Amino acid sequence: MKTIELQRIKSMSISHEKGRQSQQGEKLFNPSIEYDDLLLKLKEEFNKVWDTAKTSPDNGLEGFDELATLGAGSFGRVILVKNRQTGNYYAVKILIKDQIVKTKQVTHVHTEKRVLSSIRFPFLIHLEFSSKDFDYLYLGLPFINGGELFTYHRKVRKFNEKQARFYASQVYMGLEYLHGMSLLYRDLKPENILIDSKGYIKITDFGFAKKVETRTMTLCGTPEYLAPEIIQSKPYGTSVDWWSYGILLYELVAGNSPFSPHNKDVMMMYTKICDGEYKMPTFFSAPLKDLIDNLLQVDLSKRFGNLVNGNKDIKNHAWFKNVDWYGLLNQDFAAPFIPRVTNMEDVSNFDRFPDPKPLHRSKTNRHADLFVDF
Repeated sequence: MKTIELQRIKSMSISHEKGRQSQQGEKLFNPSIEYDDLLLKLKEEFNKVWDTAKTSPDNGLEGFDELATLGAGSFGRVILVKNRQTGNYYAVKILIKDQIVKTKQVTHVHTEKRVLSSIRFPFLIHLEFSSKDFDYLYLGLPFINGGELFTYHRKVRKFNEKQARFYASQVYMGLEYLHGMSLLYRDLKPENILIDSKGYIKITDFGFAKKVETRTMTLCGTPEYLAPEIIQSKPYGTSVDWWSYGILLYELVAGNSPFSPHNKDVMMMYTKICDGEYKMPTFFSAPLKDLIDNLLQVDLSKRFGNLVNGNKDIKNHAWFKNVDWYGLLNQDFAAPFIPRVTNMEDVSNFDRFPDPKPLHRSKTNRHADLFVDF
């Protein structure tokens, strides 16, 4: 790489504090820089943070007002909070220590925090702060108030290919970045894609993310999106994310996933997945059919993203012809859908949840040894 290119890359910042463009009108991401060089610089920044992980303070949510519940699950819940001192809003993922230990997710939780701390990319959620107390762990994330892509997709039922391409291009770049950092995502689905106030996306929920230099064999993910090699307990790498990406493309345009007709019989569905047996809608364009066909390849020696050109086979495919990748990074284009958001406390784009019971408070520090480094 030329020295001048390094200087240009170093002069760029991807800090969330800087907004989309500087006051001078300079673009946050410089199109004159080779994208591969940009990814190399981003990996340098990622590795610096990854190698210097910091432990969380023991002050829980002191100094924050809890405003609303944004989501709930077996792990705990996600709430909207406001920092009393700064006035900033965050989505806080509250994880129950007892539940983490019971379900043997201690390592996953530590990894999730480390991943969120280290990643910085426009289409990915990142960690703003973390904390803990006697009973809970807290992950403070940016509040993306447009809701889930899943909710919007369900309302309109299916996207046209132009709209699907807008979202799919951002998801592609998010996965490309993660893989460049040696991270597998492993839980791609519309429910894990948020829409911000400008209509652009943020991939969220890194509970299954893992740093893998070669291969891994862990069974995890969402059944309809699982790659054959995961189901068959074979060693795998980034190929599983590209399979899931093919499922996502199909679902965005068709309105349902290719294997959803069999989702009431999971074992039957797994058989169909492992055989690569699904129906391609006739209304898909020829380029979209070709791209999906090359992503949903059971044979890893034929799957896009896993061949000699790596992810470039996807990025350079005819379906993505004329995509301005840097233009998307800089949010130069009007999004096809802008969520209705009246103010920063507007949670109308999320499902309603009943008021939660007050958090349990122990008098002793639960599992302190397991979470001392969190």
